[in-house]
Amino acid sequence: MRHKRSDFPKDFLFGTATSSYQIEGHGFGGAGRTQWDDFAATPGNVVRFENGARACDHYHRYEEDLDLVSTAGFDCYRFSLSWARVMPEGRGPVNAEGLDFYDRLTDAMLDRGIKPCATLYHWELPSPLLDMGGWRNRDIAEWFADYTEVVMSRIGDRMFSVAPINEPWCVAWLSHFEGHHAPGLRDIRAAARAMHHVLLAHGRAIETMRGLGMGNLGGVFNFEWADPADDSAEARKAADRYDAIYNRWFLGGVFKGEYPALALEGLEPHLPTGWQDDFPTIQAPLDWCGLNYYTRKLIAPAGQPWPDYRDVEGPLPKTFMDWEIFPDGLYNFLTRTAREYTGDLPLFVTENGMASPDLLTGTNVDDPDRSAYLDAHLDSVKRAIAEGVPLNGYFIWSLLDNYEWALGYEKRFGLVHVDFDTLVRTPKASYHALAHALKS
Repeated sequence: MRHKRSDFPKDFLFGTATSSYQIEGHGFGGAGRTQWDDFAATPGNVVRFENGARACDHYHRYEEDLDLVSTAGFDCYRFSLSWARVMPEGRGPVNAEGLDFYDRLTDAMLDRGIKPCATLYHWELPSPLLDMGGWRNRDIAEWFADYTEVVMSRIGDRMFSVAPINEPWCVAWLSHFEGHHAPGLRDIRAAARAMHHVLLAHGRAIETMRGLGMGNLGGVFNFEWADPADDSAEARKAADRYDAIYNRWFLGGVFKGEYPALALEGLEPHLPTGWQDDFPTIQAPLDWCGLNYYTRKLIAPAGQPWPDYRDVEGPLPKTFMDWEIFPDGLYNFLTRTAREYTGDLPLFVTENGMASPDLLTGTNVDDPDRSAYLDAHLDSVKRAIAEGVPLNGYFIWSLLDNYEWALGYEKRFGLVHVDFDTLVRTPKASYHALAHALKS
């Protein structure tokens, strides 16, 4: 890699990230059933009908995996906790074995000098809560606050940072309007309510953790840069509408106490009564803001009812996910977020990375495209810092090849190759390149 640690500010943090259902093995340790178990059990939803019952078996192999984090020279490890592992019914009884696992995991990070950066929810909603409406039900904000109190009363004293919910757009829109993720709905009313309730739950979790005396609390949002597919006014309007729904809705709610007009034009009729009164909770003050960024989309009108947009294949090189590689989008979001939403609040790139085929040859995995991708996006990071953006860290997705949701085990984002038959871990060339860069 072209970059090295000394190219960045002295206190700049480097980390890597994972999520619970994607790596732990949800069939272990008394974990309850989740909406992803149900979604995967429904034919046609997930490639090869695969699920996270075993995943990478991180539940039993976490010491080995944390050794990989430490050996690479990362400062931080961003991990998530499974609501259903801690509270199998989503409410009520606590699974002591689940809490004990996260207690051990936390101590193992600290033993290695790794800063624990927790995410409370990365999409594995307990099935009993889905039976009660899930994210469509306003009560989920209080259920989530109760879960937050249970788990952070146990490990919160040792966290470096905590964010309540990973990528609320995926939790709400991708899963309730587009139907690509669990629970697999295509319902504008469900989507509108999920879009609001996910932010209400975020705010209640922040309030709960403040009540426990915790600090360094943030929000993690995902972003896709939207450019119009052509020079027409219609394409510009479609791209702006995509931007409003995907990028501006969540930042607007948390940092401005308002939703963008281009999103409200379709969603407002379906929002719950009194939604405007929830902004004081949604705006619970944060200590930092996290940005997950991978790609851009070229957007054109679809000739359909609202939201009336579709994405058009772009001309740039693409990852194995068929996502365009567009590092300028990361720079654009870092500068725009600071300028329009967060001001002097510290920012973190909480996810950035790429999928590639990553074939194991002997004991080697050569993945030069991943190193080039990371270098190009670190260029954008340095450019934003040079222009005064208060960016304090950069996390790579992901440590391990893992369960890539509806795409099963087909798409590999990891710095470390996982053989899903034997579960053997093999650090890729990009891992070794990063280790050298982080120690330089």
